[in-house]
Amino acid sequence: MAYGKSIELFLVNGTADSLTIAELSNWNGKAIKIPRIEVSSCYREDIAQAGVYFLFCKEDDGTDSVYIGEAENVKERLLQHLRDYQAEKEKYYWTTAVIFIGRDLNKALIRYLENRFVDIARQCKRYLVLTKNTYRNTVMKESQIAVMEEFIDNVRILISVLGYKVLEPVNKPAVIEENDGNEIEKDEIKLHLERTVKGIGKIEADGIRTSEGFVVLNGSHIAPEDDETISAGIKEKRNKANIVEGILQEDVLFS
Repeated sequence: MAYGKSIELFLVNGTADSLTIAELSNWNGKAIKIPRIEVSSCYREDIAQAGVYFLFCKEDDGTDSVYIGEAENVKERLLQHLRDYQAEKEKYYWTTAVIFIGRDLNKALIRYLENRFVDIARQCKRYLVLTKNTYRNTVMKESQIAVMEEFIDNVRILISVLGYKVLEPVNKPAVIEENDGNEIEKDEIKLHLERTVKGIGKIEADGIRTSEGFVVLNGSHIAPEDDETISAGIKEKRNKANIVEGILQEDVLFS
């Protein structure tokens, strides 16, 4: 059963495009969103704690990308990223960092979180993940893993509220709503398309409606011709999609 969540947003400098703190009720973790240009001048003690962080970038071709990392002192690690860019050791330019800290986080726990977040972000395929390697051999007790998985669930909520759906799958399950104590699935519109293409034969495609728009599903046929009925935006999206021998290899979200 899904439960409601209470989230508190604090705009530290009074504007949404500056330092923002996000907290969930009854959770000892905290999200801190900070623009690149404010990192050096920020002297808050909480951003110098152990935690994980997401650096959000916009590539020249419009692709959204993210670097996911961990550090025992997050602020110092962010400053190192800035120094590495100045020294041309890093090629990507991030504009916003979203930091997650929590009580009693240590090196083993943040390594576990970093690895899980990178895996989840890659599976969701909304952002190009720039992180190259993560530490995959963290030894933890079963109870610690359970606590960290709850931490991950809360991070999913807060980072989406802050405007970054990096951990949300494109093809999300149907929304559940409560009505007089009973769970009811909302109506889901599904579409199956078949047609015959000269020289190719029968092609098929499937899609579903989600809360964000319409998802064309993995395994759908993509016609090779580039006719005038296709808009420029859809042409660009199709060119970026992972298509092998005319078959879509991933779920693709459209408005």
